[in-house]
Amino acid sequence: MNILVIGSGGREHAIVCSLAASPLSDTIYVAPGNGGSAPGALNVSPAELDIKDHAAVVAFALAHKVELVVVGPEAPLVDGLADSARAAGLDCFGPGAAGAQLEGSKEFSKELMERHNIPTASFGSFTEAGSAHAYIDEQGAPIVVKADGLAAGKGVTVAATIEEAHAAVDECFDGRFGAAGATVVIEEFMTGPECSLLVFTDGTTVLPMAPAQDHKRALEGDEGPNTGGMGVYSPVPIVTNEEHATMLAYMEQTVAALRAEGIDYRGVLYGGFMLTPNGPKVLEFNARFGDPETQVILPRLTTDLVEVTRAVAQGRLSEIELVWDSAWAVSVVLASAGYPGDYETGKPITGIEAAEKLAGVTVYHAGTKLLEDNEACEDTECAAAVVTSGGRVLNVTALGATFEGALEQAYKAVELIDFEGKQYRRDIGARALKGRSAWE
Repeated sequence: MNILVIGSGGREHAIVCSLAASPLSDTIYVAPGNGGSAPGALNVSPAELDIKDHAAVVAFALAHKVELVVVGPEAPLVDGLADSARAAGLDCFGPGAAGAQLEGSKEFSKELMERHNIPTASFGSFTEAGSAHAYIDEQGAPIVVKADGLAAGKGVTVAATIEEAHAAVDECFDGRFGAAGATVVIEEFMTGPECSLLVFTDGTTVLPMAPAQDHKRALEGDEGPNTGGMGVYSPVPIVTNEEHATMLAYMEQTVAALRAEGIDYRGVLYGGFMLTPNGPKVLEFNARFGDPETQVILPRLTTDLVEVTRAVAQGRLSEIELVWDSAWAVSVVLASAGYPGDYETGKPITGIEAAEKLAGVTVYHAGTKLLEDNEACEDTECAAAVVTSGGRVLNVTALGATFEGALEQAYKAVELIDFEGKQYRRDIGARALKGRSAWE
């Protein structure tokens, strides 16, 4: 079948690679895609298709005989693209706008958990600065301040002091995050390791993926500002069987809560958890595959992803059994200098091919583009080369029989890749290797 994937990041490249491995896939279109999407897919440029124009997306899918639409990023989901696709009779993997509120509004998510007794941090929600500041003074620090809406993973401040919390509130209401900061959610600070558990669901059946653990902070030692993620591994060695069962139970409870409130949720439900001394509690929900979690989860999935996504879209996930490779997976993010702040683009990238010659290594493109022959480049030898086009540039993923082996192979591959300003964390997985006590 022909498939249309929406998105341009490392997550979408990983999705394309898994879909392309299926004998059920024919032509895969990815809009807009990136410098690594081919040869697995055909990029559809913004000039050819504006993914914010739902009517245009539907028309493209129908004209190209697309039988399955897979929506990668959160913004099109919150905007209701999946609803538009289904209204046109297309099978679509991804929740509609009602379900995507779980990610699009932290207030909605927290209130849903409160109504259905799903354990999470205590919270307050505010639409003006005065009451938010008063709540902080009442609660004290440490405390967590979140912009309510979508902020590309950067609208969260874990404030160690009251002063820092007040500054975070002011940032939101001063417009740094646009409409996403018009409402501010302030939460209790929870302690413990974080863990992500993603599930496939058609709104009734829930099938868990392998757990993963991301590294959100920009700098080594979990220092610096929050990012979209600087590295990740799967499975997670510090998670006990009891904790995993509890997290899965909360995910099933959430799907049931959505169904009870009349929300037809089909796609991925991503649960971000804090493994507190009192058991797992939900930090947040996302309405799509994680990025970079997808880059270590999908390489370990041996079940045909086309079969899985189509079963989700058609409401027959109960027919699917997920099978996982026993290998460990580690992914290290290579980012542009300055990320998550300002950064330059257009830097030629070398060494990807050499890195992928290493056993078990795949390099997923995130912020890259493929230069055309007639495009200008500072290096006269880089015509038709891949150059940087974003903050997070590449996800260097390695599979190995052991956690240590996968880590070693990932960093070997990292050293083979180069571009001006390349930055990355050298301690991905280091804490987990020390065991649970590293978080105490």
